[in-house]
Amino acid sequence: MDTPHAERLRTELYPEIQPYASGMLPLDELHTMYWEEAGNANGVPVVFLHGGPGAGAVPNHRRFFDPTHYRIVVYDQRGAGRSTPLGELRNNTTPLLIQDLEKLREHRGIERWFVFGGSWGSTLAIAYAEAHPQRCLGLVLRGIFLCRKREIDWFLYGIRNFFPEAWRAFAEFIPEAERGDLLAAYYRRLTDPDPAVHMPAARAWSVYEGSCSTLLPSPETVDYFAADTVALGLARMEAHYFVHHIFLPENALLDNLDRIRHLPAVIVQGRYDVVCPIVTADELARAWPEAEYIVVPDAGHSAWEPGIRAELVKAMERFKRSDFPGR
Repeated sequence: MDTPHAERLRTELYPEIQPYASGMLPLDELHTMYWEEAGNANGVPVVFLHGGPGAGAVPNHRRFFDPTHYRIVVYDQRGAGRSTPLGELRNNTTPLLIQDLEKLREHRGIERWFVFGGSWGSTLAIAYAEAHPQRCLGLVLRGIFLCRKREIDWFLYGIRNFFPEAWRAFAEFIPEAERGDLLAAYYRRLTDPDPAVHMPAARAWSVYEGSCSTLLPSPETVDYFAADTVALGLARMEAHYFVHHIFLPENALLDNLDRIRHLPAVIVQGRYDVVCPIVTADELARAWPEAEYIVVPDAGHSAWEPGIRAELVKAMERFKRSDFPGR
């Protein structure tokens, strides 16, 4: 008997590919954005939104998408990765990141595109789609983060219930007298102009997040988060956005879901995601029942968890079908 169509969908990452175009797009008098395109220049556009904020994109992010079908757009958000200046907090807000996406879309001559993002990328994807629903073909969201106060407090304090060793290293980097407000204490150090002050703080913050991002220990993940470019962009930007409540009203993303309910969407969530706990994804799915909600039973937060990786690839494979909503 034939296997159902859904079961025949590809689940493995596509082979490594190189961009066919890349560049630096000036955003304002201060920021310049790195962007690249890979795959089929005449294909269906999809834009990849990296996490953090501030983590930057990597070559493997191109591999979630069929390069014969998709026009794959990958970029580094302002202040992150190869965008310049790295770790710059001035002129860095969620509304400006939304504006940057529109500038990139127009610069590349794209009418509509799929929006694919995980963790902070899911936050920005929802915010962008709510601002510009007419520009979206659909959304794929992973490791849902709505950046509300209780989610930020969980990151700063709640994770110790599952990763006490990693949390202890994170908290004890700060002198005991300042530990009542870890965010403020880290923010002071991360915004200090002296690299001897901000870089150790950035590594402590970033390694903490990397250590808690996978279901099973992953030294490779921790090493990636410990690298200077990732650590500085990630830690400084996350603290900046947390301190400023992502520059949006509390619960704004859920409150404005009506703007995007008509768009096809897939939500992929690891059951044991400790960085962005499943309760947030569950809340989003209940508020957006039209979206397809997939819980991966044996995964944490990272997009590279085998089950999450497979579901993300499958989601983009389903979007290829001519009978899929939105096509």
